[in-house]
Amino acid sequence: MWSKLTEAITQFDIPADWVGIRSVKETVSNHHVRDGLPVNNGKTRSLGAMVEVLVDGCLGYAATNSLALSSLQAAANQAYKQATTNRKWWIYPFLTKSERPKTIGQYISPFLETLDSINSGEMNDLLIRICHTLKVSDKIVHTAANADISEKQIWFVSSNGSEVYQKFILIGTHYAATSQEGQIVQRRTNNGWQANSYQGGLELFKQDYMWHRIEEIGKQSIELLDARQCPHANTNLLLAPDQMMLQIHESVGHPLEIDRILGDERNYAGGSFITKEDFGTLKYGSPLMDVTFDPTILGELASYSFDDTGALAKKEYLIKGGKLIRGLGSLESQKRANLPGVACARACSWNRPPIDRMANLNLEPGTASLEEIIADVEYGIYMESNRSWSIDDRRYKFQFGCEYGKLIENGKFTKTLRDPNYRATTPQFWHSLSEIGNSSTYKIYGTPFCGKGEPNQAIWVGHGSPICLFTNIEVFGGGNMES
Repeated sequence: MWSKLTEAITQFDIPADWVGIRSVKETVSNHHVRDGLPVNNGKTRSLGAMVEVLVDGCLGYAATNSLALSSLQAAANQAYKQATTNRKWWIYPFLTKSERPKTIGQYISPFLETLDSINSGEMNDLLIRICHTLKVSDKIVHTAANADISEKQIWFVSSNGSEVYQKFILIGTHYAATSQEGQIVQRRTNNGWQANSYQGGLELFKQDYMWHRIEEIGKQSIELLDARQCPHANTNLLLAPDQMMLQIHESVGHPLEIDRILGDERNYAGGSFITKEDFGTLKYGSPLMDVTFDPTILGELASYSFDDTGALAKKEYLIKGGKLIRGLGSLESQKRANLPGVACARACSWNRPPIDRMANLNLEPGTASLEEIIADVEYGIYMESNRSWSIDDRRYKFQFGCEYGKLIENGKFTKTLRDPNYRATTPQFWHSLSEIGNSSTYKIYGTPFCGKGEPNQAIWVGHGSPICLFTNIEVFGGGNMES
C-alpha cells in the first residue's frame, strides 16, 4: 500500500503546495438476535482513498473508491480544481503547511483473540443464549442481543514525507430486556444503547462477570415493574459512570468543539454557548472538575496515535480545576480561532474529509469511595443507564432520562425508582458537582454513533468517568416525595 500511495503523489501533475492521501480499508460485521431468533447477519467491506491538496492557502478534497493511479490522479485533479475555485470564497487562508505536519508512525488496537476465531453461526449461538438468559420471567416480553465488529486500517501519506499506519479493531455489544405488566412497560439494557463498545478482540465476550450481568439485566427489568416512580424534587443527584458518559458527551464534548464555536456546524448540529473569549477565563464547573482529551488509553473506543491529518495525539486537559483551558479543535481550527486545541481531525470513512471531533473525553477520578459519597447524603436520587436525551442546539439547556434509579435515604440506597429524569443548564449542573468518586468507581464506555457534519459522519468516541454527586438538581418522573 505504501509504495502505491507514495508513487501516486510523485506522479500527480498538479502545482499544489501540499498533497496528502488517506486510504481506508474497513470490514464491518453485524449480528442481531431478537427474542432468541437471528434477524441480521451482515458483513460490509469498503476500500477507497481521500486526496487532499493545499493550493495558495485553500484546501480541496476529492475521494475515489479505486486505488489505481489513474483514479487517484483524477481525484487529485478534482481536489485541485475545487481548491482553486474556492479561493474566491475562502473562510480562512492556510498559507503555510503547519496544519499538515510530517508524521511517521503506527498504532494497532490491543487484542488477544482475533476476530476470525469465531464464525457467524457461533456468534448467533452466543447471542441466542444471551436472549434466553435475559428472559428470567414470563413478564419479559422482548429480548435483544447485538454484536457489531469492525476492523479498520488507515494509511496516510503526504508530499512532505508523512507515513502513518493505524489499525483499529472495535467491538460493540448491546443486550436488552423489556418487561410488561398491565400498562407498565420497562426496558433495561447493559449500561444504555451500545455503551459497551471498546477496542479489542473476542476476549471482550469472555469476561467472568458477563453471564451474571446479563441475568441481572433481566431481573432489574422485572424489578422496575413494581418500582415507585421517581419523585419530583430539587435534590442530590448521584450519577453512575454509564450516565456520566452521555453527560460528558453532550454538555462538555460538543460545546467545546471549536468548529461549532466558529459557526461551521450551526445549520446542522448546532452551535455552542461557549465563545472564543471564554478559554482561559471561564469557570466551567466546580473545582473538582478535571476533563481530559486522552486518545492514549488502552482499549478505550477512540484511542489512536495520530488524527486523520497526521497530527500526533496526546493527553491534554480541557478543563482543569473547573477552569476552561483548551478546546476540541484540530490544527486548522486552532489557527483559525487562535486557540489551543488537540489532535482531533477525524473522518468516518475514506469518502469524508476530517473535521473537529471528540475522541476519548474523560472526567478524571477524585478520592472518595462510593460508600463515603452516599454516607453524607440524607436524601437523594441515584440514576444509571441513559434512556433518553434532549439538549438545545447551544448545548446549554438539557433534559436526560435514565432506565434505573434508587432512592438514597440517610446514607443508604433504599427503594428502586422507575422513570427517573433530571434537567438543568450546563453551567448550573457542572458548578453543582460536589463529590467525585475515586478510581474504584471509574468505568469506561463508548458509542459508535456520534453524528456531525454535512454530509453526516457517524464516528466512535469513548468516555470514562467515576460516579459523581451533584447538589440541588431538579429530578422528576411522575412520583412525589412521599411515594
